Amino acid sequence: MEQVFSYIIGLGAAVMMPIIFTVLGVCIGIKFGKALKSGLLVGVGFVGLSVVTALLTDSLGAPLKKMTEIYGLNLGIFDMGWPAAASVAYNTTVGAFIIPVCLAVNIVMLLTKTTKTVNIDLWNYWHFAFIGAVVYFATDNIWWGFFAAIICYIITLVMADLTSRKFQRYYEGMDGISIPQPFCQGFVPFAVVIDKALDKIPGFDRLNIDAEGMKKKFGILGEPLFLGVIVGCAIGALACENWQEVVDSIPAILGLGIKMGAVMELIPRITSLFIEGLKPISEATRELVSRKFKNSAGLSIGMSPALVIGHPTTLVVSLLLIPVILFLSVVLPGNQFLPLASLAGMFYLFPAVLPITKGNVLKTFIIGLVALIVGLYFVTDLAPFFTQAAQDVYARTADAAVRIPEGFQGGALDFASSLFAWVIFHAVYNFKYVGSAILVLGTLALAIFNRRRIIKETIND
Repeated sequence: MEQVFSYIIGLGAAVMMPIIFTVLGVCIGIKFGKALKSGLLVGVGFVGLSVVTALLTDSLGAPLKKMTEIYGLNLGIFDMGWPAAASVAYNTTVGAFIIPVCLAVNIVMLLTKTTKTVNIDLWNYWHFAFIGAVVYFATDNIWWGFFAAIICYIITLVMADLTSRKFQRYYEGMDGISIPQPFCQGFVPFAVVIDKALDKIPGFDRLNIDAEGMKKKFGILGEPLFLGVIVGCAIGALACENWQEVVDSIPAILGLGIKMGAVMELIPRITSLFIEGLKPISEATRELVSRKFKNSAGLSIGMSPALVIGHPTTLVVSLLLIPVILFLSVVLPGNQFLPLASLAGMFYLFPAVLPITKGNVLKTFIIGLVALIVGLYFVTDLAPFFTQAAQDVYARTADAAVRIPEGFQGGALDFASSLFAWVIFHAVYNFKYVGSAILVLGTLALAIFNRRRIIKETIND
């Protein structure tokens, strides 16, 4: 099974997802041609997103590396990025069985009315495999790994339900959609607490400016495209040792600015491809579920957060956070992780946060800043265990993507910085049966609460 999944994952999301969605589309009653087109559009969306995020990381790679040399920003944890984290997750025993196991859990929860989300975001199941793999290698017990993955999956489905209505009201065209991705949902507790705290500050409500408001207030200066150019040029200038080098590097600095602007402009256009491809699948799935499940009104289809990462507030805040979090990662005491390859994953922090802040740029920035600062310490803390898993996968597969440079540990911002990953790992690893019992009781309480809420909503509707 590990070899089979290793081969499938090796195809990449751009190939894997069109196949999955084409087969899924045919199975749920869509004509083959229409299902194939939907699958291919999703694949094209992944290709486009990969190209743009690669443009981001590749363009920033050289300037940021030079900045680390100029300012002595050497930290001990090598940023492997989400592709390597996904590869490590899926190329383990937990990862080999994670999709059928989680689908079975999803069906049981639907039947028991403890969730109303049908999670077909199969590619992002690697997040559940990730926490399972890390726990597996830390405890040297496969059952603890599956336990951690399932607990994370159940909590994520409940969180997807709890945030679905706000999500659907905030984002246009997302009716009947929820986001069951643990990285996104892991930041919701931060968002709720900080949003309420900021509301208690006198006069803070006057700073309620969203991305559209920034455009009206600041004109071109408020456009994500223009902000991308400015931040790109600023990073390019900081990668120079003196003013003379800045003058000599003006073409390269301007080129970096244009590339960052291109990233900001292209991401929203690419996410529209995901929406176009996934919409027929979503509609057909909802129709099938309504036929097979009694009282299925209100069921949500779990989709990738890639659908909404092109929102202007997400782009603006992500871009502003890049230089800030790079600076803080160096000066924060105890942190050993410098996010470079993971920068593209920063866009995925906000899909579930924006409905809570109502797109307020300042609130979203503060929430993102706090979450990422805490996340840096989470990555630093989990790095030894992630390194162990990555080294095992590399020894068996010789996959260069998961190779960690000598003298470094490995880490990734994606999911390793999530509250869910850190809490579940330490509950199992440090407290074994006591911690696991607390997790079970807490997860069961969440599921029962969600069931009562679903039943109440069904009666009211």
